[in-house]
Amino acid sequence: MRTELVSEPGHRAHSNEDFASVGLPASGQGGSLVALDGVTPPPSATGCLHSVPWYTARLGGALTELTVSLPDVPLSEALARAIARTAEAHADTCDLSHPRTPQATVVLARWSQDTVEYLVLSDSALLLQSPDGTVTPVLDDRIARLPRSALATDAIVDATVRNKEGGFFTAAADPTVAARAVTGTLPRTEVRALAALTDGAARWVEKFREGGWADCFALVQKEGPQALVDQVRALELADTDRRFLGRSKTHDDATAVYVEL
Repeated sequence: MRTELVSEPGHRAHSNEDFASVGLPASGQGGSLVALDGVTPPPSATGCLHSVPWYTARLGGALTELTVSLPDVPLSEALARAIARTAEAHADTCDLSHPRTPQATVVLARWSQDTVEYLVLSDSALLLQSPDGTVTPVLDDRIARLPRSALATDAIVDATVRNKEGGFFTAAADPTVAARAVTGTLPRTEVRALAALTDGAARWVEKFREGGWADCFALVQKEGPQALVDQVRALELADTDRRFLGRSKTHDDATAVYVEL
């Protein structure tokens, strides 16, 4: 089995709000992948004493443990338990009802001798490669389907679409959002390799349009996740007129995980 992982902050002076792990049980049977993209809050108050990296480390650590140690628990249930556990860790000190309480997008994958399970919540991506080389993206595209007016300001997003019916969902403090994730299970024989990308790495496809998902997967498979992140950084620096980036931050935390089964 081949596994590669890279995670870089958007700015070296700032903490990385992403989290990634690959868990391989000592039995040697199967494994799991966790990739989280912490949501950067606005400068205003979030109701929480803790940082986004604190949250993603807690949630990611819980998910790594649960997806490996409880292989019979569905990924959506593992996510619900991890959210509840993380919320309990700061419920006494923080306002978890605040729309900007620390939160993250989620990609999970777990494989056994027989199956490959997956879960995607919000705008990170999971790419699955079949034995014939076909690459299938697993995406939660609810944010992309919203009208631009719904995303015009942080205040509008928080009041109308963040973790609300008809909007989009992230892992924050409510375990029930786990049921909103895109999930599925495939026979192990139908998946040769997979890659998880936070949106900072997925910019190669989604913002800069250097190629499609299959092209992106081929780059990661051939040259490794670091090559993808390096290319994204070069594209960000080259976009001086902000033709592609628009209102987006120049550099975002970028995480890419590759697993060859």
